[in-house]
Amino acid sequence: MRPHRDGELMLAEAAASAGSTFERGRAMLEVLRRVVPFDGAFLAFTDPPAHRYHLMVTADLDATTVEFLAGPQVARDIEITGTDRARPPLGPSDLPYPAEDLPTWAECLIPAGLREGLGVALFAPGGRHVGHLAVLTGSRQPPSPALRRRVARVAPVFAHGIDPMRSLLTATHLVRGATAGVVLCADGGCQPLPGLATDELLTTGSPVLAAARERICDGEVCASFLWPVGGPHAPDGHVRVTVLSAPEDSPPGLTAVALLSPATHLRGLTPRELEVLGLLVEGCSNVEIARSLVVAPRTVAAHLEHVLGKLEAPTRTLAAVRAEREGLYVPAQVRRRVAVAGRRPREASA
Repeated sequence: MRPHRDGELMLAEAAASAGSTFERGRAMLEVLRRVVPFDGAFLAFTDPPAHRYHLMVTADLDATTVEFLAGPQVARDIEITGTDRARPPLGPSDLPYPAEDLPTWAECLIPAGLREGLGVALFAPGGRHVGHLAVLTGSRQPPSPALRRRVARVAPVFAHGIDPMRSLLTATHLVRGATAGVVLCADGGCQPLPGLATDELLTTGSPVLAAARERICDGEVCASFLWPVGGPHAPDGHVRVTVLSAPEDSPPGLTAVALLSPATHLRGLTPRELEVLGLLVEGCSNVEIARSLVVAPRTVAAHLEHVLGKLEAPTRTLAAVRAEREGLYVPAQVRRRVAVAGRRPREASA
């Protein structure tokens, strides 16, 4: 019994270790051998919106098997067997029908010499489904009750080790005073960010998130801009929006983090000047700025003169560069978007 307990302790240490998610995943599978003997194993991220899994790491599986497990059939069979739900580990011997009725077993695992095993869904605190763990063996002997209990005990440890929110939350520490945040998903939706409040400005389909996605689609790793509160002329001031591209070890379904924080150090720029800067960042000429804001070109020239002074920039080009670098602008076209999302954010609590 003692070797198994020692292995579980080592597994917990591997799950809590620094490094990338993939490094933790590989380390955990290697340590798992001390707890649960297997002839093959795999660990996968879940992507609920896409109804699929992204294969993360494998152990002792040949290339053909790995290629099959990376495909869409695995997600279908996991759903059919119910191993995508919070339940004890499940194996072929637990099914009310032969394993050969499932394509994953019939076309992949059995031809690879794997006959038995256990699969278990991985859930992070709060019930977030983060992945799937499967341990496989060539033996036809069903897993023992003791083996099932050990797999059940290590499932939360694996969930903690591969939880993609860990690396995303690390990125949020770069933003001082963040009060609300969400994770942007590749399918256009978003997920709550544990530890931070949600906000009506950060709901799926909101113009704020549309502007944030534009920055990520443009290839920016980190971007910041301002959003008017209460209407296009910001009667209630501005909130800062920061968007951070998801780390490389995040699942493909997660693309970025969007955060709200207080808008400070605005260099005395007025709401109108921040609008002008947004158009300047887009490369608009004075005439185009005037047309967009429905003002006279001489009014734009006066705004630009004030902007250059406040940013201590001798040219409009340098002013645009400094505004983008410091996030001192309201995105162009926000006037159309703000009609939907220009209300004051609710008080956020962690």
